[in-house]
Amino acid sequence: MKRILIFSGTTEGRELAEWLGSEGIMVHVRVATEYGAVVMEPSANIDVRVGSCGGADGIADVIRDLDISIVVDATHPYALNITKHIVEACGRTGAEYIRLKRPDSEEDTEGVVRFDSLEEAVEYLKGTEGRILASTGSNELALYTRIPDYTERVVARVLSTAESVQKCAALGFEGRNLICAQGPFSEEMNTAMLRQVGASFMVTKDSGDAGGFSEKVRAARKAGATLVVINRPEDAGLDFRQVQVRLAEELEFPFSGIEPQAPKLGRRRVSLIGIGMGPGDLTERSASIVIGADLLVGAKRMLEAVDSTGKDVLTEYRSDVIARYLDENPRYRNVAVLLSGDVGFYSGATGLLGKLDRNVYDVNVEPGISSLVYLCAKLGTTWQDAYLTSCHGRESNIVNLVGTRAKVFTLLSGQDTVHEMCRQLFEYNLNSVSVTVGQDFGYPTERIFTGTPSQCLDESFGDLCVALIENPTPDTRNSISIPDEVFTRGDAPMTKSEVRTLSVAKLKLCRDSVVYDIGAGTGSVSIEMALTAYLGKVYAIEREDIAADLIEINKRKFQAANLEVVRGLAPEAMRDLPAPTHAFIGGSAGNLKSIVQCLLDKNPDVRIVINSVTMETMAETMQVVKELNLVEEEFVNVTIAKSRRLGRYHLMTGQNPVYIAVVRGR
Repeated sequence: MKRILIFSGTTEGRELAEWLGSEGIMVHVRVATEYGAVVMEPSANIDVRVGSCGGADGIADVIRDLDISIVVDATHPYALNITKHIVEACGRTGAEYIRLKRPDSEEDTEGVVRFDSLEEAVEYLKGTEGRILASTGSNELALYTRIPDYTERVVARVLSTAESVQKCAALGFEGRNLICAQGPFSEEMNTAMLRQVGASFMVTKDSGDAGGFSEKVRAARKAGATLVVINRPEDAGLDFRQVQVRLAEELEFPFSGIEPQAPKLGRRRVSLIGIGMGPGDLTERSASIVIGADLLVGAKRMLEAVDSTGKDVLTEYRSDVIARYLDENPRYRNVAVLLSGDVGFYSGATGLLGKLDRNVYDVNVEPGISSLVYLCAKLGTTWQDAYLTSCHGRESNIVNLVGTRAKVFTLLSGQDTVHEMCRQLFEYNLNSVSVTVGQDFGYPTERIFTGTPSQCLDESFGDLCVALIENPTPDTRNSISIPDEVFTRGDAPMTKSEVRTLSVAKLKLCRDSVVYDIGAGTGSVSIEMALTAYLGKVYAIEREDIAADLIEINKRKFQAANLEVVRGLAPEAMRDLPAPTHAFIGGSAGNLKSIVQCLLDKNPDVRIVINSVTMETMAETMQVVKELNLVEEEFVNVTIAKSRRLGRYHLMTGQNPVYIAVVRGR
């Protein structure tokens, strides 16, 4: 069978070689660059070599050495020298020469300025003003040095090879006047580069759609730049299908009619970008991504922080709506989603990351300057030692956090959230802390105010606020086993310290647990549970008003702002409460079974600790456990004796035994 040698670029020659290889034909391929070899689909039938053969003589030697019968010239339309050498070598060796020409672009080129040579284009550009993006390669780059002040006006875009970079450096193209990258480039990328360098002109060759010519035309139009085109030399070759038919006849195998597949669009790209404090705070990389995006997404304030001229815009912040819109509009290939501050700090990025299908999208996350970093920098203080939270659209037990920590940073909304936070700090006896409020960072109304909570209540604030609260005397003691005498008691019953400690420990609370204290009495158990589950919620359910009033007093005394007193008899008083993760039952008023059933209805997995002092209550507990088929973890009997002084002696005084039942729904 006749042997074939293809001189290939990265598109038509590659597709031809892969087609022949799939038909079982052995093909020898010569490419000019390593990239040309990398993009070639691996095949046992394709032998790819990189580099020049050494002019017409070298090509002739290769044809003879490989016993080549047919040479296909699929080189770049402007590679006239190599085409000349291939034709000459075929003439010397008698090999058949076939020229595969690249199809013309069908893009509307109205407004494009055309020249027959780069030299003519340079003469034209010498009489213009404005920066120039030169994308004609490194071989003829020296012609641009004829343009006055070329090192200021001309930015060269060349292949990212050492040879290209060396040529550019020798001519004075380096630093900001040099872009090294492998094409072809998308419309978005071309647009981004034109805008990034501020180009008024873009010089290119008419390399057809395969060479990205259409994308350059559209990008120049979008960026407001004039496209200067070097006309393609006359090419009398055959198109791709004609070459297929010709080779099928020459090699005597049936032509299946398969044409090269349309180029794959590839995966879509979504970039989640933190915009920082607002206009002007984008990182350089994020700004470049925004420039190259074909769709910008974000809330109104985020979109106002960037230039969206000539781009499609979706004003939206809800992650499910954004994800659905992207799925329904596949025409957008490069999407930038703009998010407030930093994407890793109470950001909408979290929800969107979970909704984007990674089989469809390449997701890129770009950080921004957070309000935390910005405020602490303005104050000249550190943030590594601060507890970070948010009161922006969410509950946060700011009273406990400030009371137990030296430094707390929180996101807020507008003035109302600032005042509500300061009101709570004042009411819970934390008016000695220092509150620094930052408002409207990055905008003309930016302001920083420092004062006590009561002083902040007298101030007005903007719509975008954050706060750094510093407590010089935080209470860092363990909240378990508070001494009995510290509580305000009255005549209400109270679970003693040692039993209380053991009962709370048996509940195995998490910091965000939702807990019921049923029959709360003075609220001693409620207080310890609230201080333990400081990011959760404790509901103290108590039917006696006197006892409920005591709980309110102790709530403020121990700064347990996440404790809510519910007045009424269980289980009726529990009906409208959120589902509990845990429950402590210290008194049931004879309603134990209905109380436990209500707990199970709300959460079948609820964990329950039931304390009993009398034998009758313990028997009732055992019966309920059996009838409701609860999982028994353990039953504990605790007898506590505490010392008291009698003269110079210490006597132990016993307390009533307490039965502790630890059960769960399933």
